[in-house]
Formats: sequence, C-alpha cells, structure tokens
Amino acid sequence: MEIKRLGDLKTALGECPVWYQQQLWLMDCRKGLIYALNPDTGSITAQREVPPPTGSFAFNDDGCIVLALKEEIAALNLSNGHLRTLARLEVSHPHLRLNDGTSLADGSFVVGTMHVFREPDELPLGGLYRLDTNLELHKLEEGLGITNGPAVNPVNGRFYVADSAIRSIFSYVMTANGTLTDKQIFVRTDAVDSAPDGCCFDTEGGLWTALVRAGALARYDLHGHLTHKIDLPLIHPSALCFGGPDMADLFVTSISDSGRLSASGPLDGAVLKLTGLGFRGTARPLCRMPL
Repeated sequence: MEIKRLGDLKTALGECPVWYQQQLWLMDCRKGLIYALNPDTGSITAQREVPPPTGSFAFNDDGCIVLALKEEIAALNLSNGHLRTLARLEVSHPHLRLNDGTSLADGSFVVGTMHVFREPDELPLGGLYRLDTNLELHKLEEGLGITNGPAVNPVNGRFYVADSAIRSIFSYVMTANGTLTDKQIFVRTDAVDSAPDGCCFDTEGGLWTALVRAGALARYDLHGHLTHKIDLPLIHPSALCFGGPDMADLFVTSISDSGRLSASGPLDGAVLKLTGLGFRGTARPLCRMPL
C-alpha cells in the first residue's frame, strides 16, 4: 500500500470527495469552494464558488450538482454558476447547518444536519432528510447531533449513518418509499479513540470511515468488527471515497481549520491518495432531479 499527497490543494475543511467522470470532486465547506482534481496529478481542472458554509453534494443525471448549503438544498449549474433553491429546512438556528449527504439509487438525495455548541441537556435540531425526485423533502430521523457518512451497503442493502457527536454508526432498513426502520447500532468507535466522520463501502460490504480525531482510517466488516486501521500523515481526515480506473484507489480529504478542529502540519488540509489497498468500491449513483 502507498499513501501520497494528491496535488498541492490545501483546504480549510475538505469534505465530500466524489468520483465522477474520471475526476475527483470535493469541496472546501468553510470557503464554499467546489473543486475537480486530476486523479493522477492533483491539478485543479474545475472550480466553483458557492455561499459557505456548505455540507455536501451529489451529481444529478444532467451534470448539475445537488448541493447542501447551510439550511437549504440547491441545484448548481456548473456551466453558468446559476444556483436555484430546491428545498429548505423547517428550522433555523445559528449553530445548525446541513452536513454530509449522498445520492441514492432511486435518484434521491439524503442529507443530515449538524447542531453544535449545544447545552448539555439541549436536544439537537434538524435530523436526517431525503429530497425525493419530485423535489419533496421528507424528514427520516431526528436526534442526530453531527450527521456524517450516509451510505448504502452494497452487500446487505442496509442504510448506514454516523452520529459523530456520540461516536456511533447506525444501520437501518430503508423501505421502498424511502423511510427508515429497524434501527441498529452498527459500531461505536470509542475503542479507536475518535468519532467517525465520512464513510464509504467497498464491494465486500466493508465500511471505511475517517477517524477525524485519530489521524487514521478504519474498516469494519459486515458484523462491525475492525479489520483494518491505517494511520495517515495528517491529523484530521474528514471523508473518503473510492475511485480510479478500477475503483481501487481511496481518496481522503482532510481539515486544516474547520472552526472547531485545526492543525498546521505540512499535509493538514491536503487530499491523500491511497493505492494498493486490495479493495474496490463502486461509483455513487446519480440524482435524478427535474432541474
């Protein structure tokens, strides 16, 4: 296995790497910047600016981007930069914003919130939401402090989501109409001394997550057993995705200054590329919104 820096990009809050049309896309959530990188050289091939803070994004089937902003989901036309609101949260708060999200096979977009700086007995606002292909927003779950890593396991078909605030990853059955049932605790990450952040799956059903406070990645098998822990040459990895010609490379984003976490090492905020892992992933499905 080899770990190397991809290009010279340094992000404040690197997040949401997405493999799309043979390029690596990602965002700097604190700066409101979306980048496309050449996966071999790391050179920036495209860049767009949107209102910060951003949370996550997914590609639509027409090449536009479905984008989570602070309290709304929007559509971004990459060709002209036009931004159109698709849906808004039912609540607003200075310390609440949309965070990690993903596209699903039915063409919908699922995204969760983070509500930070709460009092000890204050319940988190927001939750987990699904924007369907009719542009209707449905609340799927509540009580999540910092939502991260929503993804569907390609082997068992269950839907997984992390609450970084309580160092836990949960799994659910997602019904045909997009609701969640059969909530189970998949894993608690106290044993690796970190909250889980972004997540992705390999083709064997292994869940990979960025250990944002441990400078490492972890892989858990279908039963929640830790099979791999990979130390990284940076402090705060944030998210990850498989990509490359054979979907066998793993790309990792990181943090230099999120507003809550900071680090000043030479690779903090960089994008890493891991090769030779022996695992493969699958590309994310496309949203199918009528944009």
